[in-house]
Amino acid sequence: MTPGEHAAMTMTSAPARTLGMAACIALVMGNMIGSGVFLLPASLAPFGWDAVAGWVFTIAGSMLLALVIARLTVAMPDASAPQMVARAFGPLAGFAIGWIYWLSIIITNVTIAVAATANLSSVLPALARPGAGVACSMAILWAMTGINLIGARAAGTAQIVTMIVKLIPIAVVMGLLILILGNGSAQVAPFPAQGLTAAGITASASLTLWALMGFESASVAADKVRDPARTIPRATLIGTAATGLIYLLVCSGIALTLPIALTQTGSPFGAFVSYYWSPYPARFIVLFVVVSCLGALNGWTLLQGEAPLAMARAGELPRWLAVTTHKGTPVRALMLSTLLASLLLIANSLQGLVSLFTAMALLATSATLWLYVGCALASLHFRVVMPAAAIGLCYALWTLWGAGVVASGSSIILMAAGLPFYWWARRGRVII
Repeated sequence: MTPGEHAAMTMTSAPARTLGMAACIALVMGNMIGSGVFLLPASLAPFGWDAVAGWVFTIAGSMLLALVIARLTVAMPDASAPQMVARAFGPLAGFAIGWIYWLSIIITNVTIAVAATANLSSVLPALARPGAGVACSMAILWAMTGINLIGARAAGTAQIVTMIVKLIPIAVVMGLLILILGNGSAQVAPFPAQGLTAAGITASASLTLWALMGFESASVAADKVRDPARTIPRATLIGTAATGLIYLLVCSGIALTLPIALTQTGSPFGAFVSYYWSPYPARFIVLFVVVSCLGALNGWTLLQGEAPLAMARAGELPRWLAVTTHKGTPVRALMLSTLLASLLLIANSLQGLVSLFTAMALLATSATLWLYVGCALASLHFRVVMPAAAIGLCYALWTLWGAGVVASGSSIILMAAGLPFYWWARRGRVII
């Protein structure tokens, strides 16, 4: 579960509050650790030590935004993130946040599929060609859609298996980093003589946020948490800090100790294990990474159907998207979302896998940041943790700037593109 997942959830009457502090921390960390960590070293390597500072800013900013969303969830437990914005600024603002959130999921799915293909390309070099890589990524997208079309039970089973697998490559790399730094065999990139640069920190911070999206997961399950007013903020901050620390050590460790040319091979984790250990185990690490990416994609695919379904049921999107099977599977919403993801892949088919991943990660981050901007503004409107909301808002806007004119400008255009559908849906609701 990741940014704004509240829209995909339904509330039950008199839920059992079974989640304590430890369970909530595990929920936050488990949902944040996805595919971002596995290809980010390739995107961050050119920034060197600037990326380390970018991680520090990202962790701090994410913790502030996580606190804002957690407190808002406690104050309005019956509202999703877009509904919180709607209550503060009206239905159009809520629709805009919900719409861009849906599109951010689609872009995220493209990014994860590309990450899986990039890692596979280290053992199947033919996939490194743009055409073959795009075809493989598209096949992965539709395969995950097929699993979700079977029903939520199949998607849930796949999620449990991949959740266990995803921790293996991270543990291996952490162990290797400790070993090579301890025995002095690591070739650590020297700290630049000119010091850190503001431009490098800003640009890298936009990429690092991609890996930390999902810190609001405990807020999603607020109705099942014991003592939510106390547990959710603490679990969210602890889980975000712990995950951020893991990412900081792993991504920075690979980017600063691996020759930059090797980070661009499509599988930085595999290249790191091969360089400091052996090519043979590196192949298995790559397979574990791919399975982890598929697990993250499976969860996001579930959301890419549920998000438009919730909006259609609320009358914010055309009603034909609200049709489900007898199992409750939103077939039309799932198919439309994957079709849009496929078109996005085709439109960017000329880029290499690492370049495509970087571009999609920036666009997905920019699109998701509007959710955080909206929540921070809503928090200020309702006077909830105002200092954190003010600083978090500044951080979110700074990260939007760091994503660049192309990514952030594109996210604004994508948000505006939803207005005709909003007016169409409202007109249809009035007629009916």
